[in-house]
Amino acid sequence: MDLGIAGKWALVCGASKGLGFGCAQALSREGVNVVIVARGEPALKDAAQKLLADPGRPKDAQVLHVAADITTAEGRAAVFGARKDYDIVVTNAGGPPPGDFRDWDREAWIKAVDANMLTPIELIKATVDGMAARGFGRIVNITSSAVKSPIDILGLSNGARSGLTGFVAGVARTRKLASANVTINNLLPGAFDTDRLRGTMQGAVKKTGQTMDQVEAARLNTIPAHRFGTPAEFGAACAFLCSAHASYITGQNILTDGGAYPGTY
Repeated sequence: MDLGIAGKWALVCGASKGLGFGCAQALSREGVNVVIVARGEPALKDAAQKLLADPGRPKDAQVLHVAADITTAEGRAAVFGARKDYDIVVTNAGGPPPGDFRDWDREAWIKAVDANMLTPIELIKATVDGMAARGFGRIVNITSSAVKSPIDILGLSNGARSGLTGFVAGVARTRKLASANVTINNLLPGAFDTDRLRGTMQGAVKKTGQTMDQVEAARLNTIPAHRFGTPAEFGAACAFLCSAHASYITGQNILTDGGAYPGTY
């Protein structure tokens, strides 16, 4: 299927690896020009080189990279200094650490909210009016399945991302944006084979005293698909939400979790 977005410009955050890279690669393969952002210059440069070397990328699709902390005003200024207008924005920031809520002080909460709620809002604010004026816009926020099914040790993430979810539910449905072919959706990953998942499981190892193999087996048993997801398939889901065909999907929270969420709604 031709997704109808070749030649568009996309900003993809946290794109040096994992789910962010999967999204950047899927968009690049559709002929989208991508600006990838992450804090670490070496890993980000490697990611850009992988995208440029990808045989599935049309040769005229550009790949730019900006090493910056997107959660800071300075980092966002660097990104918009590289390019002012974007047709597609994929927001993504590293999740806050797991732990016991009794151990988190105000600073920990502010940091989580800043990265996983306020930063996406700032990126939305900076781009949606331009998208509306041009008659096309796609914003996909990478959040977490924990928004629908909270995980006790991820309280910082549960709280901050739920705040973003509530904000998006309102702004995505404003007529000025929805009628201008600008959509805003949240993509909720479950257990994907990423460094983040490995870190969370390592935390469970320390907490329970079990081995990594035991923790991994227990996690797999909660997933009907009985496997972890891959960044490539997550990227494909993201690319579809960014496509011309997804113009009637907005304000939604779309789970990609192998069937792990047990609810009806």
